[in-house]
Amino acid sequence: MAYIKSRKRPLTSQPRLHAAAAALALAMPAAAQAQATKEQQLPEVKVQASKETSYKADTLSSPKFTEPLVDTPQTITVIKKEILLEQGATTLTEALRNTPGVGTFYVGENGNTSTGDTIYMRGFDSSSSIFVDGVRDLGSISRDIFNIEQVEVIKGPAGTDYGRSSPTGSINLASKMGKRGDSTSGTLAFGTEEQKRITFDMNRELGETAAIRLNLMGQESGVSGRDMVEANRWGIAPSLVFGLGTPTRVQLNYLHVTQNNIPDGGVSTIGLPGYSSPDPTRPQIGSAPAVDSHNFYGTVHDFDDVNADQFTAIVDHSFASGATLRNTSRWGRTHQDYMLTSFMASAANLKTPNINDPSTWTVARSNPTFKDQTNTILTNQTNVSMNLHTGAVEHDLSTGLELSRETSSTTGVAVKNGSTWPAANLYDPNSNVNGLQWGPNGALADGQTDTFAAYLFDVLKFGEKWQANAGLRLDHYKTTFDSTVACTASAANCGSKPVGTIVPGVVDGKKQDNLLSWKLGLVFKPAAAGSVYVNYATSAQPPAGSTMTLSSSANSLDNPIFEPQEAATIETGAKWEFFGGKLLVTGALYRTEIKNEVVQDPVDLQYYQTGKKEVKGIELGVVGQITPDWNVSAGFTTMDTEVKSGPAISRDGSRDLTYTPTTAFTSWTTYRLPFDLTIGGGVRYSGEMKRGTDGAIGTPDHTESYWVVDAMAAYPVTKNFTLQLNVYNLFDEDYVAAINKSGYRYTPGAPLSAMLTGIVNF
Repeated sequence: MAYIKSRKRPLTSQPRLHAAAAALALAMPAAAQAQATKEQQLPEVKVQASKETSYKADTLSSPKFTEPLVDTPQTITVIKKEILLEQGATTLTEALRNTPGVGTFYVGENGNTSTGDTIYMRGFDSSSSIFVDGVRDLGSISRDIFNIEQVEVIKGPAGTDYGRSSPTGSINLASKMGKRGDSTSGTLAFGTEEQKRITFDMNRELGETAAIRLNLMGQESGVSGRDMVEANRWGIAPSLVFGLGTPTRVQLNYLHVTQNNIPDGGVSTIGLPGYSSPDPTRPQIGSAPAVDSHNFYGTVHDFDDVNADQFTAIVDHSFASGATLRNTSRWGRTHQDYMLTSFMASAANLKTPNINDPSTWTVARSNPTFKDQTNTILTNQTNVSMNLHTGAVEHDLSTGLELSRETSSTTGVAVKNGSTWPAANLYDPNSNVNGLQWGPNGALADGQTDTFAAYLFDVLKFGEKWQANAGLRLDHYKTTFDSTVACTASAANCGSKPVGTIVPGVVDGKKQDNLLSWKLGLVFKPAAAGSVYVNYATSAQPPAGSTMTLSSSANSLDNPIFEPQEAATIETGAKWEFFGGKLLVTGALYRTEIKNEVVQDPVDLQYYQTGKKEVKGIELGVVGQITPDWNVSAGFTTMDTEVKSGPAISRDGSRDLTYTPTTAFTSWTTYRLPFDLTIGGGVRYSGEMKRGTDGAIGTPDHTESYWVVDAMAAYPVTKNFTLQLNVYNLFDEDYVAAINKSGYRYTPGAPLSAMLTGIVNF
């Protein structure tokens, strides 16, 4: 059909990436020359380099987890940098494809498109439970993993570990740190959609007890399968460590990332399975062909600009008794400023001048989304870990105190003078348009949460066969929120004031309370290589616990009159290591119940704290080496969800939870052939997902299941240079990756694409 078109637009080249490439090109020979000089000065040492690469991690980075993963009674997935390099993954969302049933499945409300890492895990939004080195990471941004050693996904309530959190899990990113040994590595990648990316990682010893490490990243990139959308960013992460090999170590780390993106407002669901006409008087819309999934309905003026900074100081001290003390201080700030043109193809917004000629149809660009928000965190965490005995019982203790202040400051932005964008042609949208005017409207919102927390973990070992894992945490928090809003014609607090007048928003935006979380697990070890366990854990999330935006409105779920939402998970499972500890196989049955949830009554539209939900299922996993040349990582999960109390939330009227695949599978494996060529690939499956319910008419009520196959090949051209080819969606599967609540918009899955990467190691 001639009216379905796809336009590829070249990306504008930016100087910073070329400068970064030049710097890397210069740094590599310089590093090699410095290494050669050092080798001339030192006595000859023969080293047999290992070609083995393992996906398996034995421990978590946090001192709160004192035991090996095989003896930790909880479903945990650790995604190491080695597998991320092989996959060409660059963001947290891409990294999370290695754990089943976790991802960005939700596009947003009708007029609000989600940006960044909108992560759903076991049926619930876990975007507010993302941590970096154990510290909460704020802001709805897309996190780059150029400075990440491993991604740790802990499923089940994490209240005892981190305080207020999602009811079904947490994600921690462990940063790269300065270390012993000199090394230099880098990547230069080119892919479809004019993707260009460069990274640089250099570590240098400074004498016998200090080291410096520098990580750099630059990227200019389109997005596979999407016109106009861009993902451009650069980052720098220096790290300095003192006291290596001594009782006291000090690590100083800084991270800065700048993003200049063109965000994705999604694609119309017209023509997808399950779509029918939003207007009974125009049934022809229901049989219209699907739009091209490349179509971009935004404008050239859309932007998503992010600046993120983190400074971290970590002090570790080892006592002669074997006890260790760790103190972590962090200041972090993220500023996000964006304007995103989304749309809603309702009956009113969808115009059909000639109902029999879809090439004449248009959709209103009626939902511009604005955000100008700064999030900051200041925290200090102190942990003490020790091993001791009380009679025949051995204890691995971890205890600590945490102080934090989190703030959120938002400047209101709105459309001015009643201006609008011109409508977009449904099958051939033009992004090069003008018309909309926007700017600050005088509204402000400031939220702050202060938290004091104390915790104690104890692993009690009763001989070699039995151990009990216990944890207790108490958080005292205080949230304050102030706002001013612009009057609208329907606002109750405006009275006779003119529309646009700035008036106070929240009347009483204060909430303080205590959160008590705990977990208790019992582990039986029939052999040193395995364990069988049962575990029970809780968590809580107070009103506005993820946003700090309290509301005094009676019909708001963020009203401080409500008590915290509570969650509890019981899990039983087994973990076993094979091949001398190189392969870990896990299996678990779990059941999570969320109660005290604030839900909206469908009749009076008021909120009541009567909701109860449940998710249960199984999760299986395998990770590690089958042979020194054969690596594997795979996982499978089922998620049987139900609204136990409260209104149904799925559009199809069922009691199922939304944005949750019923089953999911992920896998990745590589094999090194005798002539050093490494081949590999992965298969991912996601079951169908229900969307939310609202007044939308004719839109799909769920997404279809899909399979995606990826492949890679890597060959060491020299001992220092490897060439790697990644092919994504090998069979060009057409699928819906995420959908919005009303079902008017969706994010298409990436089509067949490729990335060629040069990897340098010295």
